[in-house]
Amino acid sequence: MFQKELISGDQNGNIRVWDLAANSCSCELVPEVDTAVRSLTVMWDGSMVVAANNRGTCYVWRLLKGTQTITSFEPLHKLQAHDGYILKCLLSPEFCDPNRYLATASSDHTVKIWNVDGFKLEKTLVGHQRWVWDCVFSVDGAYLITASSDTTARLWTMSTGEAIRVYQGHHKATVCCALHDGAESAPS
Repeated sequence: MFQKELISGDQNGNIRVWDLAANSCSCELVPEVDTAVRSLTVMWDGSMVVAANNRGTCYVWRLLKGTQTITSFEPLHKLQAHDGYILKCLLSPEFCDPNRYLATASSDHTVKIWNVDGFKLEKTLVGHQRWVWDCVFSVDGAYLITASSDTTARLWTMSTGEAIRVYQGHHKATVCCALHDGAESAPS
């Protein structure tokens, strides 16, 4: 049976794991007291979870499915990713395998791409003039879209780390983005 859980983070730095079947909190983690958790991401296969906070730190846990119904969290890595806030952390999608990446978007105007194997910095995406609030990988992991307070969204190619398109038109901060690039469904 597949474990169904919700993971939430708050302004005080608490991370709670909710067992959806039991409708209760099954686990609580506090990686850094009084430091707001800004973003959470789970690997597509359920093998790890990453939490990013206001101090530019990512905490990584390996998720272990035991014989019991509760998932256990094994500390795996602490990554000092940015000097400013991390506003979004995102693990790459399934079709990126065997290359697994973590993207971190920050108030320092950059997005950093980390190889999950050892958490080495692969690339720093530079071009936004203000905070980068959000990012999303393409379904195959070849591209990344970012949204920034500089009123733009950008399309980056992961192979070179270059911005290949800049989308302008917003008159205020662009704070979120989504991408629909999946296969078209066949008509029934």
